[in-house]
Amino acid sequence: MDEPKIGVYVCDCGINIAATVNVPDVVAFASRQPNVVVARESKYTCSEPGQKMIQDDIRELGLNRVVVASCTPRMHEATFQNAVAEAGLNPYYFAMANIREHVSWVIRDIEQATDKAKRLVGSAILRVAYQSPLEPRKEPVTQAALIVGGGIAGIQAALTIADAGYPVYLVEREPSIGGHMAELDKTFPTLDCST
Repeated sequence: MDEPKIGVYVCDCGINIAATVNVPDVVAFASRQPNVVVARESKYTCSEPGQKMIQDDIRELGLNRVVVASCTPRMHEATFQNAVAEAGLNPYYFAMANIREHVSWVIRDIEQATDKAKRLVGSAILRVAYQSPLEPRKEPVTQAALIVGGGIAGIQAALTIADAGYPVYLVEREPSIGGHMAELDKTFPTLDCST
């Protein structure tokens, strides 16, 4: 494994993060961590200039790992993975620390928020150093469903999937289907026989 050369990018997210987290302090903390080659603050890291800054650092500084501390990975993880891939780095040499939803949106005290942001960034730095390159792959899928349990929920799931045109295999351990529903005398609201 190559020696990790990590770039850390801490986002202000306008004032979403910077109003509660002392971002320059988090950047200074990150710059002192092992294997960190560069640590930078950015107003909007997900913007085109922010992504270009990361790509330029990968090319010019020889970074082989990237950490972005910003908002939720659900929003921008793919954005940053694509950005590092365009710069020639495997997209799985990227880690994200969510310091917006997990810090600035839930903590009002600046000192506490900054300390938590440092812990999250420090964890991401340690994690990315041990990540391995991954390659996407395609696997064949059998277009059928196995339903385990022939109770009322299993029967309904099997019927819904079968109505969608897929073969269904329903497995039940008891000698008859229906589960606890079959034990009832009448059902609400019609008082019909449960079986």
